[in-house]
Amino acid sequence: MLISSVKSSSEILNTPWSLPAAPDFGNWSRAWVDSGFGAAATNTLVLVVTASVVVVGVSAPAAYALSRRRGGLSAGLTMFFALGLGIPLQIIVLPLYSVLAEFGLIDSLFGLFLVYVATHLPFTVFLLTGFFRSLPNELEEAAALDGVSASGTFFRIMLPLAQGGLVTALLLNAIGLWNETLLGLMFIQSNENYTLSLALIGFIQQQQYNGADYGALFAGVSITILPMLLLYLWLGRRITEGLTAGLGK
Repeated sequence: MLISSVKSSSEILNTPWSLPAAPDFGNWSRAWVDSGFGAAATNTLVLVVTASVVVVGVSAPAAYALSRRRGGLSAGLTMFFALGLGIPLQIIVLPLYSVLAEFGLIDSLFGLFLVYVATHLPFTVFLLTGFFRSLPNELEEAAALDGVSASGTFFRIMLPLAQGGLVTALLLNAIGLWNETLLGLMFIQSNENYTLSLALIGFIQQQQYNGADYGALFAGVSITILPMLLLYLWLGRRITEGLTAGLGK
């Protein structure tokens, strides 16, 4: 992929496995500027960072409450979030479109942000509930004896102890949102609001009319894939350790 991103279209077709005779870094420039990947990368970065942080921020207290309380209401809410994992995304697209259209949020990055948060809450709550359940109850009892409030116990004691789970949830949400395509296709219409996956689809469709520029296409694919690949190479061990710790306990 990287080698093809600096080759001409004729080299890609005629000698796909060879190194380029003269690397053409203009492919990256055309993909970034002319094909809109630069603006799409900015939109995607803002959406992914804000949505991931908000999802984890909302899910953490919910998961903590569900992991500590016993009773019919808590069990019902846990089942409610678990059911969210089993509903196919395709089924809720039309109802979501109707709701966003009513509030004028179609073709809006803020509207897509709200959809991202809503659709990723069930998984994140379900994941973090397991981490909070693995933390010993004796810590809360000791904090209560010292006069610490319930909110103080959560923010000062339990939240720092669940740091591994929070980082894991944050990274998994970021990777999933970075690669999301279906919701973007449904709710985003203008080029200036495109995410990276939509920009890539638009670039492929554009080539059907303007001629194939495979070098720029591979450069666009590289722009889409490399950030998450580098993130996983950097923090992949943390993700694996976090999932193992949560499941093991």
